Amino acid sequence: MERATPENKDFLTLAETVEFFVLSRRKFSAWIQKETSPFLIARHGKHKLINRVAFERYLSEHPELRRRD
Repeated sequence: MERATPENKDFLTLAETVEFFVLSRRKFSAWIQKETSPFLIARHGKHKLINRVAFERYLSEHPELRRRD
């Protein structure tokens, strides 16, 4: 059985989110610490998960989280 790729998942881990959306780890970590929007962050035990579709919409409005190359 093949592993699901980030574009096929509804929820992403923090590491998958940083890699998939090409984000600045520092800015993303700071954002996770202060962000309280319930539709973006889900919890599974101790793990934080990001709703991929909602986060895509959020990024279209807030591109400052993206890494500058």
